[in-house]
Amino acid sequence: MNVQQLVEQFRVDSLDREQPYLWGEPEVLAWLNEAQAEAAVRGRLLLDDSTPAVCEVAVAAGAASHQLHPKVYEIAHIRFVSAATSQARALDLVSREYLDAKHPRWRDRGLGEPRFAIQTETRLRLVPAPREAGTLLLEAYRLPLKQLTHCNDKPEIHEAHHAYLVHWALHRAFGLPDSDGFDPSRSATSLGEFEAYFGARPDSDLRRATRHDEPQVTVVHTL
Repeated sequence: MNVQQLVEQFRVDSLDREQPYLWGEPEVLAWLNEAQAEAAVRGRLLLDDSTPAVCEVAVAAGAASHQLHPKVYEIAHIRFVSAATSQARALDLVSREYLDAKHPRWRDRGLGEPRFAIQTETRLRLVPAPREAGTLLLEAYRLPLKQLTHCNDKPEIHEAHHAYLVHWALHRAFGLPDSDGFDPSRSATSLGEFEAYFGARPDSDLRRATRHDEPQVTVVHTL
């Protein structure tokens, strides 16, 4: 479905088919963009392993901290490719707490071959910091790269999910307390339908716990 079709479906479902509309198109479009972002996070729908701007991070020798693409919220897999040898090595995604428990002196170690990566909200820290330049290759869950703005634009998530985005727009429309269409019961019902399909939104603690799983590969590392 494209934007025009989604807006038309919203008008039908909300019974807002006569002009002047209760909810203008800019509002509905903003809610549809919210809906796609919410769906991407709740359903982990956009796993990217091929967009260079998202999945490739240049690493300078000695640089421990690196900026993630702003649309990335969870890393599924990460490798470091040495510029000198072109060899790729998988890194373990861990938390500071894990390293504090297993390798208490990790902050004080010198340069070496990266073995671990710590993801914060917007950055990655390599441990140890690399002695050689290279590239990080990511497989990461992300938000949509572009906003829906034109009538022919289509959501980036799979077409099978498109119609369910309207439930979020209905939830937001009926939930506006100062509008003539305010209906908290219908707002709650629409949110329930959206969550029944895409799931509940994970809170920040749950997403952080997902990032800080135990290493995926059983390897003894010496720092």
